[in-house]
Amino acid sequence: MKIAILGAGNMGLSFSKSFLKYELIKPENLHLITRNQSKLSKISEEFPKSKISTFEEVQELDADLIIIAVKPQDFQNVAENFRFTLKENQMVLSIMAGMKISKIQKLLNHPLVVRAMPNSPTLLGMGITGYTAAEGISFSQLINIERLLNSTGRSVYLENEDLLDGVTALSGSGPAYFYYIVDAMIKAGVEMGIDENLSKLFVKQTMLGAFHLINNSEKNLEELIQDVASKGGTTEAALRTFEENSLKETLKKGILNAEKRARELNG
Repeated sequence: MKIAILGAGNMGLSFSKSFLKYELIKPENLHLITRNQSKLSKISEEFPKSKISTFEEVQELDADLIIIAVKPQDFQNVAENFRFTLKENQMVLSIMAGMKISKIQKLLNHPLVVRAMPNSPTLLGMGITGYTAAEGISFSQLINIERLLNSTGRSVYLENEDLLDGVTALSGSGPAYFYYIVDAMIKAGVEMGIDENLSKLFVKQTMLGAFHLINNSEKNLEELIQDVASKGGTTEAALRTFEENSLKETLKKGILNAEKRARELNG
């Protein structure tokens, strides 16, 4: 398989590294295309055997799969300035937030589009990606796409494209929510007099342990909370403050607003 990636930013490059790591493609069959001339030398160092180009240089695209990894707000301008025409059998995989399949098809004048929403842990091969496909894409073509996506973590096929805006809000943006909470916990530790590096260690190891408990315990989240929150104790004091300040509702509202913004990005 030959793959071209339009938009060699963080996500486009992390996908590339995963494909090469698991030998899903050969380096010489990877074509990375960037809008930023200044990035060419750095990308060439990372991918010495692959083809590296700027958008302006591409007159013809020799690829079975074209992955679109540009910012959604930039896509219309990019599509209108392509110097190449898509061939009938070329597949398109979009990883742009909020941009619906129908709009991509219209701007590219091309029917074979798969839309996916990965998240930043794909950088470590620990991401999760929701994806869906336009009509006319065969089961075998979808299996090939899934193999590629699974190299970056896990993937879930969704029949209803509308759910991808929710996936964008939940897992696409999700890592930032955890970073936000972790940051607040670290700063609370510092305020209590704990050295910042030590506070980071306590919080990060606590987060890691809690993750493994969620994954390995037969108890639900409410039961796990109650295991820690003894009556009249320290955890209960913290949880009461969270409830009094509607922390759970605030988090939910933020995620729903992220979904709303994902819908707006489609225009």
